Amino acid sequence: MRDVTKDTITDAFLTYLGEETDERLRFLLTKLVRHIHDFVKETELTHEEWRKALELLYKAGEISDPERNEFVLFSDVLGLSSLVDMVNSSPDGTPSSVLGPFHILGAPELPVGGDMKNENVGDTVVVGGRVLTANGQPIEGAEIEIWQTADNGLYSNQDATQPGYNLRARMTTDTVGRYLFSTIRPAPYTVPDDGPVGELLHATGRHPWRPSHLHFIVTADGYRRLVTEVFPSDDPYLDQDAVFGVREELIMTYRPQSDPSTLPDDLAIKDQLDGSFFVVDFDFVLSAA
Repeated sequence: MRDVTKDTITDAFLTYLGEETDERLRFLLTKLVRHIHDFVKETELTHEEWRKALELLYKAGEISDPERNEFVLFSDVLGLSSLVDMVNSSPDGTPSSVLGPFHILGAPELPVGGDMKNENVGDTVVVGGRVLTANGQPIEGAEIEIWQTADNGLYSNQDATQPGYNLRARMTTDTVGRYLFSTIRPAPYTVPDDGPVGELLHATGRHPWRPSHLHFIVTADGYRRLVTEVFPSDDPYLDQDAVFGVREELIMTYRPQSDPSTLPDDLAIKDQLDGSFFVVDFDFVLSAA
């Protein structure tokens, strides 16, 4: 292939794909390489710029560990994660939103009405709703994973002072598709900007702030898995999310309340509420698989 040129190198790469290549993989690689090669030619990418990009990827690998995935963070701040969510969201279900780099498996089971707040400091919030089909029927036995930051804006796997699996839980919906738990109101926080993602943000004059939110993964047999997050309507960063995760359909309202008698009787923390708290109602709609 001694006669390869900048005009033929793309096709030369494609001829390397053997007949045993999976058709979907062939399609994706063809599109990816064509776009990357066109980008290089259109921008006349320099060696220095190419090396800087590879350096950022190398640093992302160095800083990543089981608790922090810098490659996911790059995908988030570039809008790629959210774009994949948008492309794959079903029009008749709750929109997807970014998984983020701090989800971990194995959260403890919490019954409907359980207390996830425990000893955490912060405003008490009672969060509840139902998991529904696209035509409004309740889904019994749906599993919901829940996780959030503490009042200091850190997740449990970022903060050695928090107990393991703090403010994380798994819940199974009841016979009417209901979920219900008490927690604290999470705070806005910054995505980690002490690594290569931070270099990119600082170089482009962007801030690293995210609006406060609750993360959810909702699964049920026969339905598409939903990965999403829910944001309060009064958050100052609602229209400035560093990772582009906010959707109009994912905005909730914290309603102030001071009368515990208005809460469901099976809420574990109900008898401990002796002051003001907040209530959030949010339903999830799952699309058929």
